Amino acid sequence: MKLKLKRPLCFFDLETTGVNVTNDRIVEIAVLKLHPDGTKQDKVWRVNPECPIPAQASAVHGIYDADVAHEPNFKALSKTIYNFIKDSDLAGYNSDRFDIPLLAEEMLRAEVDFDMADFKTVDVQTIFHKMEQRTLTAALKFYCNEELIDAHSALADTQATHDVLMAQLERYEELESDVDSLNQFTTRKKSADFAGFIVFNKEGEECFSFGKHKGKTVESILEQEPGYFGWLINADFPMYTKKVLTAIRLKKLNT
Repeated sequence: MKLKLKRPLCFFDLETTGVNVTNDRIVEIAVLKLHPDGTKQDKVWRVNPECPIPAQASAVHGIYDADVAHEPNFKALSKTIYNFIKDSDLAGYNSDRFDIPLLAEEMLRAEVDFDMADFKTVDVQTIFHKMEQRTLTAALKFYCNEELIDAHSALADTQATHDVLMAQLERYEELESDVDSLNQFTTRKKSADFAGFIVFNKEGEECFSFGKHKGKTVESILEQEPGYFGWLINADFPMYTKKVLTAIRLKKLNT
């Protein structure tokens, strides 16, 4: 196996009620856990989102309200899922911008202290886009000469993502085969919260990436404008973004 692992790498994919990280919910999660010795485990969980699945979402992934009506909700599954991935790094397709932020939201809603500082990530889409700029279906065809059957079923997409990464490592000699290097290569703009509302500047300080304080450090704004923190916490931002903001505020108060 060309991929060099110090600890397991979990390839995962979500099927959801939509694409809004803050408000949408998971209806299926598949995880393929690759161990350093090359052995694999795969798990699939169907999830009752406790809300209707929009018709346009069902048309994409083929999961309807009746399919998950008797499945457990995410909170009931959260500890099982977390225990399966907590000793691992994470890999996915467009995972840095969608799957990981949404998974973090679900975990925090379920009162699981999910912290991305515990994981390194590899976004296979970023490798693909930097090298070839196509879709997952095209990536599987390009790298593996295979057709993606059952696209948008979580397990099929997860297996395809795994296969594409292995083929990318074989094709591109310049790609390092350890997770640390792949993490650096697939990170677009380094953010503190994955949703991209808080990014790091050249000095490694957390800064706002939006609004009237764009480009300013979080610490300086929270000091100059204490009420802004309250507005952020009560506004419609992802829970993980609020978790990061709270940690920055507490660090500032304790210094």
